[in-house]
Amino acid sequence: MDQTVVDLVERSAEANSALMRGEIAKYYEVTPHTGDFLLMSPFGGKPTRAAELTAERIEAMGRFFKNGTFEHELLQAYGSADMVVLAIIERPHVEVGGLPAQDWPLRVTLVYRREEAEWRLVHRHADPLVKGVSLEQAAALARGEAA
Repeated sequence: MDQTVVDLVERSAEANSALMRGEIAKYYEVTPHTGDFLLMSPFGGKPTRAAELTAERIEAMGRFFKNGTFEHELLQAYGSADMVVLAIIERPHVEVGGLPAQDWPLRVTLVYRREEAEWRLVHRHADPLVKGVSLEQAAALARGEAA
């Protein structure tokens, strides 16, 4: 595996481990984002763009996660000179939004882009469908109904 990919996988794990403990400053320090970053969160809804990530929203994100641990599994990596895509299964165990701690397995795609000498996160997409859903459950979700 290419050393750049190895480094980005390790950085992703370090950053997300910090995030699961509520350490938002460390998360951003380890994984800086691009100015055109796009987040597609595991809760769905409208994607979030970098310009919408105000200081208040970032601080709230840090408070959203508590007392977590983090592991992940790299499924596939794709790369070019200036872009790397990681397909990962994340396996955090964490308190989220005031709920008791539980496993939160996520299917995640991370896209990193090189900007000058630094690799920055340009896109994150996550969904909680690791265990799969039935066609009927998927249809209910597509209609905006509880599955």
